[in-house]
Amino acid sequence: MSEKFEFPIPDYPDWKNHLLRWFDLNYSYFSFFQNNQISYPYGGFSNEILGGQQTMTLEEADQYYGKKELVGIISYDFKNNVEKLFSNNPVPVDCPESLFFIPEISIKFDELHFTVFHPEGKRIGEEIIKSFYPDSSNPKVKFSPSTDQEAYFSAIHAIQNHIEEGDMYELNYCMAFTFEDKKWDPIIGFSDLMKKSPMPFSSLFKAKEKYLIGASPERFLKKAGNQIIAQPIKGTIRRGKDAEEDLSLKNQLLNSEKERAENLMIVDLMRNDLSKISETGSVEVEELFGVYPFAKVHQMISTVTSTIKNDVGLKEIFHATFPMGSMTGAPKIKCMELIEKYENFRRGWFSGTLGHIQVNGDFDFNVIIRSIVFDKNFGKGYFAVGSAITYDADPAYEYGECLLKASAIMEVLEGK
Repeated sequence: MSEKFEFPIPDYPDWKNHLLRWFDLNYSYFSFFQNNQISYPYGGFSNEILGGQQTMTLEEADQYYGKKELVGIISYDFKNNVEKLFSNNPVPVDCPESLFFIPEISIKFDELHFTVFHPEGKRIGEEIIKSFYPDSSNPKVKFSPSTDQEAYFSAIHAIQNHIEEGDMYELNYCMAFTFEDKKWDPIIGFSDLMKKSPMPFSSLFKAKEKYLIGASPERFLKKAGNQIIAQPIKGTIRRGKDAEEDLSLKNQLLNSEKERAENLMIVDLMRNDLSKISETGSVEVEELFGVYPFAKVHQMISTVTSTIKNDVGLKEIFHATFPMGSMTGAPKIKCMELIEKYENFRRGWFSGTLGHIQVNGDFDFNVIIRSIVFDKNFGKGYFAVGSAITYDADPAYEYGECLLKASAIMEVLEGK
């Protein structure tokens, strides 16, 4: 893909939708990454779309690591390959545990230009510009919670009993919402979600008939040279109605002992995970309790960095660090056992990770949250949301926080 051809952005609205339509028609597998120009420590995703046909598992991708460019997604249920665990809960959409592809084409873009990396890039660029796909809108979709409020409260109390008994310190408990509509279009859904909730790790990923429509605010892991960066999010509060209230809420989150305790536990877990693949003594907490604004919420983000050992493979990196602690709790294995017990759905791609690996082995992977998983073949979709449950967590507050996190997706599906 060394040949590149640059074109001006076409002068019509939502040209990215046309770009996505073209890829959807021409490729069984593609991934669109977008940072939405949101300021974030170490930046967000690069703005690009990559397509391919040759797919493989993580184990197979490990052989190409540092030799080929790769795009990959890993399901939360890949945990069963890392530890002696299982996933027996019902699955809303059956997702592959790990799927990577070698890109045959990539297109990078900024505000003024898009650049096609492909031997036939001139023809492809002109084709994309000339292609016209009529604007349309999605039907309003009704979604159903897999867990009602009473069942949610009951699960929280049971989890808190485990904490009281010393089984764990904190557990990320999630609930799912499902919907069915064969007329729902994932490309329109992605466009609508970006208008509601632009995020630094946004993505639209396609694997044949399955789509991930993602508005993630969270990075899992980034590798740049010999540096590796983890940025767990723990701590959420809504945005204010005006600047004064917004600042007050930001300070409320920053000074919350509960939110700080949650964040610190996951930072310690990430430090431990990174130490398995890092040079001795190189793991550092670069920023603790940073509070960053997004469209609907403020988030508390900490940054942990380290120097990765030489010759560490892709499989070894993920086996040391996956799943991310922000989506399990601490200690990780016990939490995953209890997640299986108290959640009533298989997470699948939700709380997994999606990312892009450069030829030199550098990569950037997000945490799949604030996202919809959709099977176009059956017209079935789901989204899920969760929060960290601690001993002193208030079930009503946690339930409300979950609905706040899911509000943009709910508005998109309801056509608001």
